Amino acid sequence: MKERAKILLVEDDDISRDTLSRLLKMSGYTVKGAASGKIGLSFLDHEPFDIIITDLLLPDINGIEILKQAKDVSPSTEVILITGHASAETAVKAMKEGAFDYITKPLNFDELSILITNALEKRQLRSETVYLKQQLHNKYDFANIIGTSPPMQKLFARLKKVAGTDSTILVLGESGTGKELVARAIHFNGHRKDKPFIPVNCAAIPESLLEGELFGHVKGAFTGAIRDKIGKFEAANGGTIFLDEIGTMPMHLQTKLLRALQEQEIERIGSTRSIKLDVRVISATNLDLEKEVKKGNFREDLFYRLNVIPVVLPPLRERREDILPLVRHFIEKNCTEMKRPRMTISNEALHTLESYSWPGNVRQLENMVERIVALSEDERIMLSDIPGNIRDEVLTTVSEQGVDLVKTVNEIEKKMICDALALAKGVKAKAAGMLGLNRTTLVEKMRRLGIDWQQPQ
Repeated sequence: MKERAKILLVEDDDISRDTLSRLLKMSGYTVKGAASGKIGLSFLDHEPFDIIITDLLLPDINGIEILKQAKDVSPSTEVILITGHASAETAVKAMKEGAFDYITKPLNFDELSILITNALEKRQLRSETVYLKQQLHNKYDFANIIGTSPPMQKLFARLKKVAGTDSTILVLGESGTGKELVARAIHFNGHRKDKPFIPVNCAAIPESLLEGELFGHVKGAFTGAIRDKIGKFEAANGGTIFLDEIGTMPMHLQTKLLRALQEQEIERIGSTRSIKLDVRVISATNLDLEKEVKKGNFREDLFYRLNVIPVVLPPLRERREDILPLVRHFIEKNCTEMKRPRMTISNEALHTLESYSWPGNVRQLENMVERIVALSEDERIMLSDIPGNIRDEVLTTVSEQGVDLVKTVNEIEKKMICDALALAKGVKAKAAGMLGLNRTTLVEKMRRLGIDWQQPQ
């Protein structure tokens, strides 16, 4: 059952207070009445209220003082003032002090009921907004970026240093290393965390549209510009704009971006009016921008503007000790989302994942785990669940842990024989020819390797 909203009613007229209390209780509210401002404030010290309804003119403490003290004690409590016609101007001034609204005497209860409903909705919306922001901040806390390896600990130390600054940051790393995740973590751990974080993938927006997306346009600037449009930079004002794949930005836009960084102002397409902004810029790329500068593909002055503080993300193959916690995290995440029992992973399967080179980095690992969880009917991930290309690469790679050469060769040989038999539809002589073997040699190898091959149905 939903908890009833609590209202504190401060009214020095006994008849008015009792009558209004009864009406509010009949409407489903929990009501506490106070005959003076001092009594009302004493109640506030001991219990919380959703709404305070107070007369503006009281014999001891006026309604504005109650409003101020109530907001000091409980900023989320909404205050409605009751006032006479002659003091309506004073009530309007009280709105600037944080009052939700005011109602004049003689009271219209239906009007008051609407005000209470609206005030409760505002309070609920504010509570949900605070909760969602907290959830967002928690999600992108540095502690939620998984990694205990030395390269990641070094990264965390740098991120904590730069988060509290407004310096421009260039995030460098291969595809799939989590550049946007790091950019969000920097934003949500800094003083701009309550302001917008606006991501823009420069490579995903056609060159003809990118300028308008970044800087906006005015009505009539070009065919189809039927109204003014703000760009991503304006939308990020006070917060952070994240420019992903910055290395793909066309040269003419690089010039405009450089001006935005230098002057902290932009101009919409079709306008000559400069718009002053306060925006932190975090950019990212998987390209070597210094090489792009030498090739003439990227402005040198813009590179230095973007690269004030470089943050380099290590590829997954350089932090293999993070693979196990990452796998466990992705298993738990996907099992929860797919509403299936928690899965485990065999040592053989885990060793294979830890030995793989992961060219697609964390994104590739995450996608692979999601696919396995979705398709597997067992509660344990086995070596056979790992994609064949990953198993094959690991089989032919010597790691620091060493490799069982005989076992590896046998597994490769077994796979090739089975593939040849499948292509030959079980005809051993034909399969042997594909492998450059005599039929009798093939049969002997099948016996030695335990291959009891049957034509797949």
